Amino acid sequence: MPWKNQGGGPWGSGPKGPWGTGPQSAGPRPPDLEDLLRRGQDRLQQWLPGGHFSGMGIALVLVAALAIWFATGIFRVQSEELGVVMRFGKYDRDAQPGLRYHLPYPIETVLLPKALRVNTISIGMTLIDDPARRGRTMRDVPEESLMLTGDENIVDVDFTVLWRIKPGGAGAYLFNIQNPEGTVKAVAESAMREVIGRSQIQPILTGARNVTEQNVQELMQKTLDSYNAGIQITQVQMQKVDPPAQVIDAFRDVQAARADLERKQNEAQTYANRIVPEARGRAAQIQQAAEGYKEQAVAEAKGQSARFLKVYEEYKKAPDVTRERIYLETMEKVLGGSDKLVYDGGQGGQNIVPYLPLSELTTRRPPAAPATAGQQQGATR
Repeated sequence: MPWKNQGGGPWGSGPKGPWGTGPQSAGPRPPDLEDLLRRGQDRLQQWLPGGHFSGMGIALVLVAALAIWFATGIFRVQSEELGVVMRFGKYDRDAQPGLRYHLPYPIETVLLPKALRVNTISIGMTLIDDPARRGRTMRDVPEESLMLTGDENIVDVDFTVLWRIKPGGAGAYLFNIQNPEGTVKAVAESAMREVIGRSQIQPILTGARNVTEQNVQELMQKTLDSYNAGIQITQVQMQKVDPPAQVIDAFRDVQAARADLERKQNEAQTYANRIVPEARGRAAQIQQAAEGYKEQAVAEAKGQSARFLKVYEEYKKAPDVTRERIYLETMEKVLGGSDKLVYDGGQGGQNIVPYLPLSELTTRRPPAAPATAGQQQGATR
């Protein structure tokens, strides 16, 4: 006896099956397929000329079917999309944004990847729903962000990768990789770990972010090109680079000490830049003064020697006269500035002729009083 006719089967009493209650006589009956086909045939005959399938009617139906079939090849490519037309499943051509056409299925089909959109992938962090804030919040992913540096330190790196489909690479993007986002994320994490593993921790934490980002971008692009993935990496942005939370306070103390060291070095360099030019200027000034004194002394010595030679030439011609002239010139220089002369009254003093210093008397004479008006008139008479 079949299970549907058993009154007390394993699924209870009544006409039930293994998936629930069986059909009920009181419910609506399903539509009859033959009835639907008959009704469609009758309606189609009403639209045909003569009310039956004639040669003209069949031709019109075929023409209408062909028109509809060809119309299925019209498609639109949006502004951020790129149409990839395939003929019998093989890549044939690209279709730019706008209204386009391809041969109907199954001859040609079209795929519409977001080729002009820049995509973003975050590594080391993810967005999760936060009911308390009624939105989404960022959560750290340590298994992606913790990396080992070249000097055997651990650093926590969160970064973002911006990528898009390479121009002319839509076919490779669609057919050469199965999961583009997963591939880009895996390549990004691998490239960052390799670059961090070749670097020291201190430059990574301070001023080597731009170099690290550039190296990661180049390594990612090289790897994806080797896959022929048709993906272009536009930018790599390091969002957070910190030591692990357990030792971050100690690293901050080290960074503060390094900052103080750099500040002291800058202050010392500033002082050196100020003192050294001043010392060099004073040295140059003293050197120039010494050079001037040297030139002056040499010139005076040359003048004295030339004068001595000239006097010596004259002395050889007339020794007595020259000797007397030299003596008189010397005494003039020695006694010219003296106001009093003291002599012992010997025989040499008898030849001294007293003279009246008229020049001194003239200079010491008091000025005359101005003449009165009567004196002026008398002088006129």
